[in-house]
Amino acid sequence: MERPLFIPVILGTSRQGRRTEYAARFVLEQTKKRADVETELIDVCKLPLKLDDAGEQMKDPKFSATVERSDGLIIVTPEYNHGYPGLLKHALDMNLEEYIHKAVGICGVSAGPFGGARVIEALLPVMRELGLVTIFWDVNFGNVQKLFDEQGNLLDQSYVRRLEKFLNELIWMARVLRYGRENVPEVKTE
Repeated sequence: MERPLFIPVILGTSRQGRRTEYAARFVLEQTKKRADVETELIDVCKLPLKLDDAGEQMKDPKFSATVERSDGLIIVTPEYNHGYPGLLKHALDMNLEEYIHKAVGICGVSAGPFGGARVIEALLPVMRELGLVTIFWDVNFGNVQKLFDEQGNLLDQSYVRRLEKFLNELIWMARVLRYGRENVPEVKTE
């Protein structure tokens, strides 16, 4: 039997009182329900980020090993002023070759009605540059303050179906890309 896919969920903000954490925990719990997937939460505010270095020197060995082992990633991030949090970008930049030919799905979160559509749009070229392969579906958690109660319980059950469609696509893409990484020789160009 094929080993389960490993698809961690990255919580992309460190702000106090972050509602994005509710969305990330919902995504994590739904992902855990998949029999063929292992997952864990990676919280950017708990990563030991070096702010006085760049490139390979700022890698966190544990985070890099987790990304290396992964078959795909789910990024759950808020939209801050039409963009992504700087700490998320800094964390993503800690790795390079670990991302190549792996699937990624993005969930945007916002207090407004568009559910982080602009943060997803802003992250797409970053994902491509890192070597990640984005899936076709996103999940947009708009008006997040109305989607979860104070304990983080989901109030709008339509998100279960939305996330199911998202996970189906991500899992399919992660399987295809794993097969390619393991069975199809990479063509090197100079």
